[in-house]
Amino acid sequence: MAAVFSTMPPLGSYAPDFNLPDTISGNMFSLAEIRGKSATMIIFICNHCPFVKHIATALAELARDYANTDIGIVAISPNDADTYPEDSPDNMKLFAKENDFIFPYLYDETQETARAYGAACTPDIFIYDADMRLAYRGQFDDSRPTNGQPVTGADVRNALDALLAGQSITKNQIPSIGCSIKWKGKK
Repeated sequence: MAAVFSTMPPLGSYAPDFNLPDTISGNMFSLAEIRGKSATMIIFICNHCPFVKHIATALAELARDYANTDIGIVAISPNDADTYPEDSPDNMKLFAKENDFIFPYLYDETQETARAYGAACTPDIFIYDADMRLAYRGQFDDSRPTNGQPVTGADVRNALDALLAGQSITKNQIPSIGCSIKWKGKK
């Protein structure tokens, strides 16, 4: 498994808009519909990546823990499903069900949304403040599929808790690491 680091776009940049289909409900969702009052977490994931599989249960737990807060959460898969059929919308729906996702799992078939956000890997996490300015981009936590550290979501939880409390987030953020996004036309 070749690991790729996130690109770490500049803090303070605005969240690009999107309108994508949810593989769970079949409904379309825009950024405005996902947006939380205090924060919005957008995480680029896919079904087949070992790094995503490693955090999937903890990601679902995190979403449940913050369900009654002013935080919006969405996952987006930008992978080329023609080349990687395991990442197809039908399989995304199964993956969401298997992992008990309570947030929308959107499919970025054109990959335009992933490019607009500067996503590079799965998982790639972006957290925006109440003004939809990038406040956090980086790792879920220090755990990796092979390092034996527990999956806690500590880095993301710290960022979300700070935004809920109206506090600033440290600018010392560690890039996410995972599988490369499977761009169309590349193998």
